[in-house]
Amino acid sequence: MAAQATMRRDDASSLLRDPGLPGREAPVTAGISGAAMGLGALLAAVADRHPARIALVDQASKPAWCGRPAIAWTFAAAREIVARLAEGLQQLRLPPKSPVGLCMAGMAEAHLAFLAIEQAGHVPCLLPVTWDEDRLLQAVEAAQVLAVLTQGVLGSERPAETLCRVAMRYFPLRFIAAFGPHVPDGVISLDQVVLDHRGDAAALGTGPAAGLVTFALPGSGPARLAGPPSEPEGAPLAMRREAEALTAAAASCLVPLRVEPGERILSLLPPSDLKGLATGLTAALLAGATLECHPVFDAGALSAALDQPVPTHLIAPAWMEAGFARTTVPGRLRTLAYLHRAPCRLSGRLPGRAGVVDIVAFDETALLCGRRDAQDVGLVLAAPERAGAERTGLIQLRRDPDGRLSFRGPACEVRMLRRGITVDENSDGWMPSRFRASLFAGVATALTEV
Repeated sequence: MAAQATMRRDDASSLLRDPGLPGREAPVTAGISGAAMGLGALLAAVADRHPARIALVDQASKPAWCGRPAIAWTFAAAREIVARLAEGLQQLRLPPKSPVGLCMAGMAEAHLAFLAIEQAGHVPCLLPVTWDEDRLLQAVEAAQVLAVLTQGVLGSERPAETLCRVAMRYFPLRFIAAFGPHVPDGVISLDQVVLDHRGDAAALGTGPAAGLVTFALPGSGPARLAGPPSEPEGAPLAMRREAEALTAAAASCLVPLRVEPGERILSLLPPSDLKGLATGLTAALLAGATLECHPVFDAGALSAALDQPVPTHLIAPAWMEAGFARTTVPGRLRTLAYLHRAPCRLSGRLPGRAGVVDIVAFDETALLCGRRDAQDVGLVLAAPERAGAERTGLIQLRRDPDGRLSFRGPACEVRMLRRGITVDENSDGWMPSRFRASLFAGVATALTEV
């Protein structure tokens, strides 16, 4: 699979197969082998062609909530830091493809750490930094995590200390590493790892990516998959997807988002699950765009960021639509994308608004995206046959006889992990969800649980 750095309304599946499009900037991913198509390969490809282009930008108010400086990283600088972190991780001598947890807020260091875990040959496991100790322990056990990268401070919380307590309760968790300040005793300082190691930046992305693990909350797993009786009630479900599936999910979002190289994706979503990672880091690297995350909502910082003279695509939770509608924010954006998490109501949307994109997340299974002025998700959910070719090459949707929505395609290939062992119970290729669409006048007005 090759991926196109520039995506508009073209057939996304053909973009992934054939990167050559006349009249456009040459794709940054040309020449990368399919076995190496992890996110590190995308970062390296952009860094080779546009080393001075900005890759990652921190929220301006970052020092107030984590004690670390806000930095703008170029693609070249990001590649160098990822290589150093990866070299430090390799010194831990973990077995190849070991599950390594990542428990951080959506700052630049979190994205660099994700890429470093992949480059070191391991499997990133995205642990939401807002989870409490008991839920983190359940997730670590479900994925059999051997090491965790985290941070010392997040507001009044101390994630590194929390993970130390998790390690005391789960002995296979051998290493905790954290960005400072306030790195506890016995925890590896990732800031010191960056200073002490000189990784091979030229080798970034040259090895096969091992995929990733995200977690579905209790009661939110795929319809056919349920935790075994031995699992604690309410334990998170570990969901494993390959690197190609993550790339395909991001590509299906880029079609309606229409992000161009050098533009900016400004995300208000945490990068700790499929929706945050696919619409954030993965989409930005595929498009050769800048990613700016705001993990802590700060109206002043967001307003200042939106005033920057950069073509911007804002990714925001759907509940913010009413507030944004009363401001000048939509007029300052190239695209405004609202993330809906099923079950949800869709009837409150303003149909036909140009530049507005809806992204519907079906747990950790699938993302369905569409512009309101074309390929609206309400129309596609009501009649899947309305989906255009640019969507069906990556994700297909069907309504089963009982109304349940099922998905198939490269963008939604996911399997459950049970104690580190993958389980695939979908022999027909369709992944059923736990949702059905409520219809009115040929349009989906809500998504409800079956």
